[in-house]
Amino acid sequence: MATILARTMHDSRILPLSKIPAYWGERKPSEPAIVHGTEHITWESLEKKTNQLARTYDALGVIENDFVVIGLPNGFNFLLACFATWKLGATPLPVSSKLPKIERNQIITIVKPRLVHGFDDNFSDNSWKHLPLSFKVDGGLSDKPLPLKTANSWKAMTSGGSTGRPKIIVSRDKAEHDIFSRDFLNFNGPVLIPGPLYHNGPFLWAMHALFQGNKVIVTSYFDATETLALIDEHGVDTVYLVPTMMHRIWNLESKTKSSFSLKTLQTIWHLASPCPPWLKHNFINWFGENVIWELYGGTEGIGFTTISGKEWLRHEGSVGKAGEDFKIKILDENEKEVEPLKVGEVFLKRHDGVGTTYYYIGANPRRTNDGWESYGDMGYLDSEGYLYLTDRKTDMILSGGANIYPAEVEAAIDTYPDVRSSVVIGLPDDDLGNTIHAIIDMNGKHIGKEDIITHLEERLVRYKIPRTFEFVETPLRDEAGKVRRKTLRDDRIAQKKQK
Repeated sequence: MATILARTMHDSRILPLSKIPAYWGERKPSEPAIVHGTEHITWESLEKKTNQLARTYDALGVIENDFVVIGLPNGFNFLLACFATWKLGATPLPVSSKLPKIERNQIITIVKPRLVHGFDDNFSDNSWKHLPLSFKVDGGLSDKPLPLKTANSWKAMTSGGSTGRPKIIVSRDKAEHDIFSRDFLNFNGPVLIPGPLYHNGPFLWAMHALFQGNKVIVTSYFDATETLALIDEHGVDTVYLVPTMMHRIWNLESKTKSSFSLKTLQTIWHLASPCPPWLKHNFINWFGENVIWELYGGTEGIGFTTISGKEWLRHEGSVGKAGEDFKIKILDENEKEVEPLKVGEVFLKRHDGVGTTYYYIGANPRRTNDGWESYGDMGYLDSEGYLYLTDRKTDMILSGGANIYPAEVEAAIDTYPDVRSSVVIGLPDDDLGNTIHAIIDMNGKHIGKEDIITHLEERLVRYKIPRTFEFVETPLRDEAGKVRRKTLRDDRIAQKKQK
């Protein structure tokens, strides 16, 4: 990871998030703060534009500690909306601009925001204000600073959860930041975010980079070749990726990959879903063991682990160890702690107490009686305390009495040439309880069922090999590497009933 040279560990400057654009705008007014496509916004312009937009929100009634739902696509307007929200002491709640209407309305009903910014269709409920996707701010509004206000929560993020119903995860951290603190995110130059900003990972990386005064490059969508080109064009220091993106980059032709120098790149962060070991080995060989970093954690902020490529090579498959602020233990279905190397549900506990980092709207946390909390992941600890994940608890398939973790099967499928992505689900079966069904995105290429079975027989025991296969030509995971298994499963069950 890059070393911080400009500041010592004792430097500290805590600023309200509303004041950060002005702080950097005074020090480097004409330098780019945000780049999107061929255009950029300077730090001075970021301060002025967000002041104008904040006055628009103010006129619509947004006050301190309100929620503002931001349903805007990646780009300048998304980031401007967040800073405008902070300038009124309110909390941004980002959602996908392509969110289905039913899910969007569920979120709005749960959170009761003061304002929704985004979506061009009409809203029938008048209990909140609405600015459409096409809204343009009045250039005649004052761009001078507003009175200081600081929200009790700097962000609220959405999660579908295992039930498919949305829940809101509200941070308990105030809307302020120590701009000289780097904690685990060490940015010493331009940061590239090719993922959707409404997801917690890209949001966190982009905002922390801006808070620290770095140039942030965002893209409308992920493109493997464009990602490499942007690294060279902007001298990118740090890039945020998920394994799906890494896979698509690796699948580029060797001639394409070698045409970029990528010499400025110091850190690649990957997270959000398991990375197949073969893919991680290839990236470590390509960029070096000190460049590749992995993070495991959750939006709730109960705790997180990090591991460098160098450390990972000594503990292959691990996501790291517990940090100073929390502990990890593995519990069985009866909430009894298991011995090392035995799989169970991963629980974490903060030293500063339960519920200190977040609260839910629309759901209840998964907690034990003595305050241990879970993200819903399955895994095990080795004798040195390193954590290894197997899958999500809700994704596990029980077939013929055996526990099967989709991530393991997907990792084996994804090693087949030309596979872009795969998703493994369990479908109801009278005999086995569930049968394993694989949905494979071949990106327009053709493959025979027997070929993929032969491939898997070299990598998996027989009972883990899918009984049925489905080949598609559309991406199965979004740009954050996320997949809605429940929706895929429900669709296939419904299709079977219609036959």
